[in-house]
This record gives sequence, C-alpha cells and structure tokens, in this order.
Amino acid sequence: MMPTLPTFLLATLLALPSQARILFPFEQRQLTKEYVASLSEEDQALFGFGDNFKTLAVNIADPRCRVGPSDEKWPSEKAWTRLSKQLSTADALIKTTPQAAVCYGASKDDAKCQSLTKSWASSYTHIDDPSEVLSPIYQGLTCQPPTIYNSGSCTIGGYPSYVIKVADVLDIQLAINFARNDYLRLIIKNTGHDFSGKSVGAGALSIWTHGLKDIQFFDNYVDGNYKGPAVKAGAGVQAFDLYKAANSKGLVVVGGEGQTVGIMGGYIQGGGHSPLSSLYGMAADNVLGFEIVTSTGEFLTANSTSNSDLFWALRGGGGGTFGIVTSVTIKAFKDMPVTAASWSFDSTKLGKDKFWTAVRTVFDRSTDFVDSGVYTYFVLAPSSNGKEFTFSMQPSFAPNKTTSGMNTLLTPLQTRLTALNIPFSPKITEYKGFYPAWQAEFPLESSSDVQSAVGSRLFPRSNFVSETGRNITFAALRQTVEANQPIIGFNLAPTLARGGNADNAVNPAWRNSVLHAITSQRWDVKASVADIRVARTSLTNGTVKKWRDITPGSGSYLNEADRLEPNWQQSFWGDKYTKLAQIKEEWDPKDVFWAINAVGSEGWIVESVDGLPNENGKLCQVNPTAL
Repeated sequence: MMPTLPTFLLATLLALPSQARILFPFEQRQLTKEYVASLSEEDQALFGFGDNFKTLAVNIADPRCRVGPSDEKWPSEKAWTRLSKQLSTADALIKTTPQAAVCYGASKDDAKCQSLTKSWASSYTHIDDPSEVLSPIYQGLTCQPPTIYNSGSCTIGGYPSYVIKVADVLDIQLAINFARNDYLRLIIKNTGHDFSGKSVGAGALSIWTHGLKDIQFFDNYVDGNYKGPAVKAGAGVQAFDLYKAANSKGLVVVGGEGQTVGIMGGYIQGGGHSPLSSLYGMAADNVLGFEIVTSTGEFLTANSTSNSDLFWALRGGGGGTFGIVTSVTIKAFKDMPVTAASWSFDSTKLGKDKFWTAVRTVFDRSTDFVDSGVYTYFVLAPSSNGKEFTFSMQPSFAPNKTTSGMNTLLTPLQTRLTALNIPFSPKITEYKGFYPAWQAEFPLESSSDVQSAVGSRLFPRSNFVSETGRNITFAALRQTVEANQPIIGFNLAPTLARGGNADNAVNPAWRNSVLHAITSQRWDVKASVADIRVARTSLTNGTVKKWRDITPGSGSYLNEADRLEPNWQQSFWGDKYTKLAQIKEEWDPKDVFWAINAVGSEGWIVESVDGLPNENGKLCQVNPTAL
C-alpha cells in the first residue's frame, strides 16, 4: 500500500493561504515524484508521471488503437497486481463483472436475477455499482436481465475491463499514469448519469470517483469580487447529499433536478441546468474553483488566479476531457421559501382540440414564468397507442415565492383557460425551504430503456416573442408528439443577467434560451441493427432537424443531447469551441482523456462491433500519423 503524503509536502500544502487551496483529507494523500523515483525501474515505467513519458512509458510508439485485452501489449497479470498493491486500499482494483451476470451461465441465481429485474429501471440500482450506467444502449446491451433485453449470454461488451474505486488523489494519479504509460483507454465514471456513453468503454480502465463524498462549508469565502457563503464538495457528492447538507446550514446551491446526479463531476462541467437557474444561472456560473488531476498525473487547483485557462474550460467545457476533478468549490445562497404548482391535461377528457389549446395556452406563458424566476418541468406525451395525449406539469417550481405570488403568476393562465371553458385547478404547495420542495416535487429519474435514443434542443427567446414565432415553435413541438414521440420540457432562462461568472465555457445558446426540450425515438426491442439505424437517423435527421431548422444559431445541451448530433462542436459550444480546443491541446496533447463528442475528440472513433453508436469496440485513431 502506498504511504501517506510525505510530511514536508503536506506541511507545504497546508501552509498555503487558507482559501487559495483548502484540501480534503483524500486530496492530501498524493503520489509524489520522489516516491516514484524510489520504485524499481519496472514500476517507474508503470507509474511515472507524464513529464517523464518518453523515458518511462511501457508503450512509447502509439499503435493505431488503444491497447485492449486481446492485444499482445495488454498489461500482464503481474502488472495489474503491481497496480493493485500501490492503490490506497486492498480492494480498490475491481475486475468488472456486470450486475446481470446473476441471470446467466455459471453465475446464474434465479432469485437474485428476479430481484434485480424488479428494480432495474431505478437509478438507485445502478449508481452504486462500479461499472453500470443509466443509458445501457451505449454499453452495447451485452448483459441485461433477460426479460429486459435477452442477449442470450452475458459478456463484458462495452463495460471497462477494470475499475479503480477511488479513495484519494493518489489512486487517480496512479490510474492516469498507468493507463497513459501503457496506452490504455481511460474513462471516468461517477454515478453513470450519461445520455451518450461517456462513462463506459470496452477494454478501458475506469476511474470511479463515486466515493469522494466530503463536504465543507465556508461562511465567508472570498474570491475576487465574490464574498459570501460557499461549499466545497467531492466529486462523488450527489444532489441528495448536497441539498441535504446545504439545508442543514440554511443554504441552497445551484445543482441538478435529478436526485442521484453527481453534481461535481460531468454535470457541472457540462454547464448544469437547475431549478434555481432562472435566479442564479447555470451551475457552472457559480463555481469558485476546482481541484483536478491532469493528464500528466499532476494534482493542481484551477480558479480565477491559478490555471485560469483550465478554470475557464472546466466551467462548461464538458466532462471527461481536461482532467479528473476531485472537488469543486461553489457559491451558496441563503435558503428561501418555494412554492410549487402542478396540473395536467388529458385529451381523453378534454378532446384533442381543447387539449392542444390548453397546452398552447401554457406554452404562451413561457417567458412570463422564467422572467419571474420560475423553473417549469413538464412532460408532453402520447398514449401507448399514439392516439391520445397527456400534459403533466410536474412541477412549476417557484423559488422565493409564496402561495400568493404563485397565484398572481398563474392568474393570466387561469383567466385564459376559464374563458376557453377548460378546467384548471392546479395543486399549489408552499414550502419553507428549497430542500423539502425539491424532495417532494420532482420525480425520481429512471434508468434509460434499451430501445430508445434521445435528442434535444435549446429554444431561444426569439421563438417566443412574436405570435409568428410561437406558432412555428408550438407547431413543431405538437408534430413531434403527434408522431408518437414524447417531450420532456424545462422552461428556464439562465441568462448572464442572473449573476455568476459571465466568462466561462458554457454554451452561449443557454444565455438566450427559454426552453430546453428533450425527445426520444423508440424501436422494437427485437429490432435489427439496420432498423435501429433507421430509427436513430429518423431522430437526428427528422424530428430534431425540424427543431434545429426553427432555431438557427442556437444549440443543444451537451449533457442531454443526441449522440449523433451533427456539427456538435457548434451545437454544444458555439463560438467557444476554438478556444476550448486550444486549451485541450495544451493540457492533454496525447489525448489521455477521450469521450464521444468531447472537445478535441475528432481524431478518434470507437469501432463498434455491431456498427451501432456505442462504446462496445476499440478506441482507434481516425487518421493515425507517426510521432
């Protein structure tokens, strides 16, 4: 087991100005160059830092593809054992076994399989597993419970070969150095909330940050122009962890709507929309600093005064790209009352004409809601036969508003619907603070199914300011649902006027948006590869193209986007992509970190074994060149 951080180095770190670098205990346990130099020559080659890459690396000449388990240069069992012995705990290195292995072959256990199957759709079934993700189609569906998707057997497919259960910075440094020096594919996983497959990868070494749960509050944090409450949280802290802790201090933070989302990992690096975004902007706008391990294995701080280019990129530039974040310090705000309203419309009760009139009436209030600081979450869905429709507002979430304020906000909507003879009786509940409101009002997110893919679009305010714009926009959304595709809508406006850090890598399309809409395309669970391709193309070049056509110059939210999004560089980052690509090249010239549709990912492709867009295949260079 690796010794703890040398006393002299620990003293140096702790002697830094208290708010320049405050480290959690797990961040104080680090791999040092002095320790690596004390190792055998063989171990130095495995664990040496990136600045010694040319002299220490095992695989210096880059093959076209990352080294995988079937390759001659795959690390020997002896090398994996050496890695295991250097990690912080004896059980940190995990050889991947899919959860659903209990449903197949020698591991078959009918009782365990049945129990697993019953809870398979719940995100809580997957978030504490070292390799599972919530979008299983990107793993390749090689080991699902057979009543969910029967692959006939259980193979590892797109799951990583090994996972390191991270307990401290040392583990991350060892993993990065080992993967880089052996030319392995490296992936990063926190909770597995991921719409495009960034947390899985065939033959990869996975760094699992889920256990980094430390939280620390500051009453009066000073950083540049900011002076006020703040919280530092480890990369593994999830929404339910952070909101509960903040509530105990009488505070709120800008985080996700979903209960199990890992706030400080890919969520915040992707920008992070929030129930508080119409008040305080995107989650990334409220970041004060990151602790991060870079591609060379170096552990450093990125904030407004240290590594400011990396700080800029990490706030919106996407996860799995610039390094591995171990903790983030963010602004906190005084808690506030919240009032939530929920209601629904059903075409079987109203008739289709009145149903669509009712939905349009709500749609027409979109700018009023966001300009009042409200965040609405709604689902517009066809019935199972595609002939009837429902609209569920669940909820209209109004931070810093009482019941009286919510009634005032809803009065124009109530008046209009009453005039149209459409019943409208919203359930309105006032809460003393954000945490109980969030707990009560938002549904638990589920694992994605095995027969659908998603796409999304940011609809700008310009689509809502005129009757013509609203007509065109609503018609496109209605056509989507009438084509048997559901819509999940988030009505919010995280403009720069809401505060936060104005200069960061967040997609500029967010600053003008009023609606973030997600749709999906399903296919038969027994569909052929060819049929699945047709369905996916129908989503990308059909439905979502119509959305793109009526929102020229806008974009999509990279954390919840179509994996096949065309021109994704512009769609996810607009005019900020060029700068992001330059920063990526500077900090990770060897592409140690790679993820689909991430900054700088163009030079690589996953050669999927079935030809579908997933991670079940080798990661290879598109146009390899000699070094």
